[in-house]
Amino acid sequence: MNFISVPVKIFLILLFFLLSLFVSAQNETPKDSISNNLSEVVISQNKKTFTNTNGNIKVDVANSIYNTIPNPIDLLSKLPLVQISSDRENISVLGKGNPLIYIDNQKVEMNDLNALAVADIKTIEIIKNPSSKYEAEGRSVILITRKLSKKDSFRTEISEVASSKKNYNNYLGFNSSFKRGKLEWKANFNYNRLNPWESHSIAYQIPEASIISNYNVESTTKRKQYIFGGGLFYKINDDDYFSINVNSKLQDDSFDINTFTYNKNQNDENNVFTLSDNTSSKNFVNAFVNYSKKIKAINTQLFAGFQYSNYKQHWWSLVENNFNENGFELSQNRDQKFNVDVFSGRIDLEKKFKNEMNLEYGALYLNADSKSDSDIYNFDENENTVSNYDFKERNLAAYTQFSGKIKKIDFSVGLRVENTDVYSKFKSEISPLINKNYTNLFPKVQFTFPIDSIKSINLNYAKSIVRPKYSSLSQIAVYINPYFLYGSSINLVPALVDEISSSYQYHDKTIKLSFYNTKNTVNSSFIFNKETNVLTITDVNYKRESGFMIDLTLPFTYKFWTTTNSLIFIKNKVEDDSALSSSLKPYLYYYSNNTFKLPKDFTYVLSFWGMTKQNDGVFERKAQLVFDMSLNKTFGKKWNCTLNFNDVFKNTIYAEQFTVNNVNSKARYLGDVQEVSIAIRYSFGKIKDSQYKEKSINENENRIR
Repeated sequence: MNFISVPVKIFLILLFFLLSLFVSAQNETPKDSISNNLSEVVISQNKKTFTNTNGNIKVDVANSIYNTIPNPIDLLSKLPLVQISSDRENISVLGKGNPLIYIDNQKVEMNDLNALAVADIKTIEIIKNPSSKYEAEGRSVILITRKLSKKDSFRTEISEVASSKKNYNNYLGFNSSFKRGKLEWKANFNYNRLNPWESHSIAYQIPEASIISNYNVESTTKRKQYIFGGGLFYKINDDDYFSINVNSKLQDDSFDINTFTYNKNQNDENNVFTLSDNTSSKNFVNAFVNYSKKIKAINTQLFAGFQYSNYKQHWWSLVENNFNENGFELSQNRDQKFNVDVFSGRIDLEKKFKNEMNLEYGALYLNADSKSDSDIYNFDENENTVSNYDFKERNLAAYTQFSGKIKKIDFSVGLRVENTDVYSKFKSEISPLINKNYTNLFPKVQFTFPIDSIKSINLNYAKSIVRPKYSSLSQIAVYINPYFLYGSSINLVPALVDEISSSYQYHDKTIKLSFYNTKNTVNSSFIFNKETNVLTITDVNYKRESGFMIDLTLPFTYKFWTTTNSLIFIKNKVEDDSALSSSLKPYLYYYSNNTFKLPKDFTYVLSFWGMTKQNDGVFERKAQLVFDMSLNKTFGKKWNCTLNFNDVFKNTIYAEQFTVNNVNSKARYLGDVQEVSIAIRYSFGKIKDSQYKEKSINENENRIR
């Protein structure tokens, strides 16, 4: 792409210019020593962007270059261990699977995350060994804490991000906050005009049916996003507060999917050009209500929270096929709808004893109802197929956790019990597809043995569950060509995980060893319909996945240079009777973030991450190496400007091959990641020094670790 050449030159010039300034940069004295006995530290100097405790990484978003990134998904993709899927619909933590996502004290889903304004984020923490207070469906947690201020003030921020990827994208945002006395009010509005591009190709063989096929698909979307929300926080007194937040995201897409397909079925050979005209709407709304109170008579902190979410999706497609250049003919008219409502309520109590012991206990109730409707008209057969699928889930959970210190040993012992009632049914069927009621116990144990003031050893055991995402309940399928579909995954069952780990911490550096075993793990599979010769790719439960990891976290500070490095050695094995097994190949993940604080309020960031070639016994994936660069400059207290260059060498290419159900496949996904962008933020109002940089005003911020 021609537009890249100029930014490359600009960044190289800037890089050499910045290197020339290093000799005159001011020295900063690192302060890494942390006493285990301190419950609170107030720091007057600039805070580190990354901090590490027993392998848990905390990122200061509010006071770093990361607060200029236009959306939360792109922000998370910059963090160590976090992986974003090629369709940007799933988040995973390396070696830990899909994490729980928390905003303050409430569990959220991907849609909640997409409706959050980056300007409202204070910190993000990646917790690798969450306690029993968290839902059992997660081996890791991404905890997002929103900003709160102490001083009376009014502040408004206007941000504009101009982004050039394959196409031009624009992000416009407004974020406002007002605080007076005990009351704080916030509001945000974002309007985004995006033009994402995507392309992928798959070549596959079905020897039993004598089929050889491949396709190359490309799509450019015209997308409008409206993201808005508001919140109210009322601090009743030093220990009690009440808050309410409402967020929403409205998205409209229009896009063509162009697919070139070669298909050979025995002696029948076809070249097909498929054109589908698509419109899609995705609307989401979420509301939180939180209340925290200290019951002084029994020295117990009470937290109660309620949450409601609604997600609606409507996807319409009109598909045409051109066989062997004989002209387009209408194939299908696809009208698909999905709606899910989720309500949850939780109560948590924490009692602190004088001998440094804590007793925590609580309960959760969750109710989810979804409806998925599909109406597909086939022009070739003049036939209409209608399908209606309903799903209901009820989840009741209770937990208790006892933690404290015996002599010098810190310990935490917890138990969580969850009862789940699931019922699903196609309206056209008499019998339900799923009708299950099951109860599981999830123990968690953690011990920390301090060697001295700067060294410690940590031991963990945890049992967890991985439930199917609500998005998997949708019947919405994507038509690629007459022979291939991306299907739904309504038959998934939960996966159970056992994990044991041990870590050694020296200052802020950590080495960690983990072993895990997962039953009913979820991976991609193929389903071939012999009657229609249509192949569908979908997620299914595999028999087992097991493995071990060696994880090193190595932060380092020298004068104006701060670097955070992660190095993970992973060997895992995926097993299933339907998959063809191959030799295992361990792989290495590496991540490095390098921040240079330069004179005159300049900040330069060079980060990169990558993985070596991997083979887990079923899936073989290619190596990756991705570089990002950013240059940030603040002008006084009102203006902030950031220049970003993401995926400098255009290496975000996902490639994998596997054989399952006697289907051999090779896939290649091209991500629309290479980007040059400029972000400008202007702040105005009655701006005072915000104390959230130094001290949390929410005394319960650490209550659910």
